[in-house]
Amino acid sequence: MTEEAANTPKTTPPAPAAEETAAEAPASTIPSGEGSKTFIWGMGRRKSAVARVRIRPGSGKILVNKRDVDEYFKGDRDRAEARSPLQTAGALKSYDVWVNVNGGGTTGQADAVKLGLARALVKAIPEAEHALREKGLLTRDARIVERKKYGRKGARKGFQFSKR
Repeated sequence: MTEEAANTPKTTPPAPAAEETAAEAPASTIPSGEGSKTFIWGMGRRKSAVARVRIRPGSGKILVNKRDVDEYFKGDRDRAEARSPLQTAGALKSYDVWVNVNGGGTTGQADAVKLGLARALVKAIPEAEHALREKGLLTRDARIVERKKYGRKGARKGFQFSKR
């Protein structure tokens, strides 16, 4: 390649206006397709629950498995856990959040959402990492159920002993 050809800028076709693409896309609760390039992803795990979290700048709505977070998590503690990374980062009304979570119970799922959301926020707002780490929101809780052992009733409990 010649020097002259290397220094000339390459032309790209103009991108369609934002209004045109918005008009073509059907209205749905979870955006997909070309707009998904703007998403920031985070994955969280807790016990046997796995949460895949995507965020992008928006009005602050949080959807968990296509339902509102208040509708999905019935307990106040679980709702607070799911929102805590946004509160810590000061971005409660700055990002829209979509979460797919499965496995485990409600507490494990809420903690998995918390970790996934915190990881996504660190990618979006790098200066918030210190505050999130200080509150322990970026730490993976590795405690899982211990497996049952043979010759025992559970993981540690033995069968009742009878002397006679």
